[in-house]
Amino acid sequence: MGSCTRRHFLLSTCFLQMITIIERQVFDFLGYMWAPIFVNFFHILFIIFGFYGAYHFRIKYIITYLIWNFLWIGWNAFLICFYLNVGTLDRDSDLLNLGTGSVSWFEVNGYGCKPTYNTNITSEDPFRPIRPERVDDCLLTYDIVEVVHSGVQCILAFFGILGAILISYIFLDEDDRFDFMNGDAKSPQHTVVHPILIDCDC
Repeated sequence: MGSCTRRHFLLSTCFLQMITIIERQVFDFLGYMWAPIFVNFFHILFIIFGFYGAYHFRIKYIITYLIWNFLWIGWNAFLICFYLNVGTLDRDSDLLNLGTGSVSWFEVNGYGCKPTYNTNITSEDPFRPIRPERVDDCLLTYDIVEVVHSGVQCILAFFGILGAILISYIFLDEDDRFDFMNGDAKSPQHTVVHPILIDCDC
């Protein structure tokens, strides 16, 4: 796989990550899920770092993007466990909405979903939304939709890690080849050239 192909692979991965995270950010805003909104914002920044690093061959940006993707996989693995109620995690808790009582937008707005509200119950907190008593006829329940979102992000992050490692390998390989005469391995034009003094008796 040539350096150009590896570069295009990473750029394409960053582009897909950006499209999918913007889509996810929109729905997290609609559901007022503040913790994911905050983390998604950082992910967008690091995708920009990765794209910039791949486009301009800046190794520090690529390594930063690489490290972030490991953290991003960890975050999405946590979300999968959260929405599947693994262990002591409870998807009905206020952990992700930071105490606002909000829930995933897909709970009542998913395809085919028909929420039923108890008309006798009013919210004690006027700023806390009333959740439906039950939701019927959803094609996919909100927890499955969120798990799929996180799964897609994990897959794209894996491809991002792979692309970043492949490009980093090119830089390291070039460092070995061009690091001579106290030169900078980033580019040949930065190579330091020392004059050679010849002492001769004519």
